[in-house]
Amino acid sequence: MAHGELRGVVALDGPSGTGKSSAARRLAASLGARYLDTGAMYRAVTLAVLRAGVDPTDAEGVAAVARAAGLAQGDDPEHSTTTLAGVDVGADIRGPEVTCAVSPVSAVPSVRELLVAHQRAIIAAALEQAGGIVVEGRDIGTVVVPDAALKVYLTADAEARAQRRAKQDSDSGRAATVDATLADVRRRDAYDSTRAVSPLRPAEDAVELDTTSLDLAGTLAALLELVERRGLRVVAVGG
Repeated sequence: MAHGELRGVVALDGPSGTGKSSAARRLAASLGARYLDTGAMYRAVTLAVLRAGVDPTDAEGVAAVARAAGLAQGDDPEHSTTTLAGVDVGADIRGPEVTCAVSPVSAVPSVRELLVAHQRAIIAAALEQAGGIVVEGRDIGTVVVPDAALKVYLTADAEARAQRRAKQDSDSGRAATVDATLADVRRRDAYDSTRAVSPLRPAEDAVELDTTSLDLAGTLAALLELVERRGLRVVAVGG
């Protein structure tokens, strides 16, 4: 695989509805880099837990399911895949049942330890093969890659995030209302920011980017400017 234009790791953290996933994929694709959606990995484990009939708050049971789940996460920004035991679960992990259960599952310390190790292995391989990777989640700059070349923490008003999430769900054929989504956004924010292990928070050296009034193109432009400013974009010169 030929090296792209990005050199190093761009870590994008922040709560849901900030445009993080769409911007991360687009940024990676535009720079010929790899892309890792760590949230999809936690959602996949949550789906496995629910299918196994295990209580999401049962830490030991959740950990056992996570170890046996056979999770694989692709890093192609044009076609990001999430599989369990070789079966694509990309659509299933976005359902409301998984959304409601993912916070307690992702708070289990042994699950985070397992997935962080997996994520670091994917990142190391991507850096060797493509030269750069855009990684998005909730603890990338603070835990997964604390030495990332660029850390960005995306924020947005809760109401704006709820509207985006509800639209995404509706566009994907999932029933959603803004009020119900707003309640879910606030619930997950509170849970994720107060959990004992890897709470949702910006890294001390992260650049904060408020996307409340930005569309995808505006968010991407801001991220590309930060990449350029850090000198992380290397454009090959033809000869």
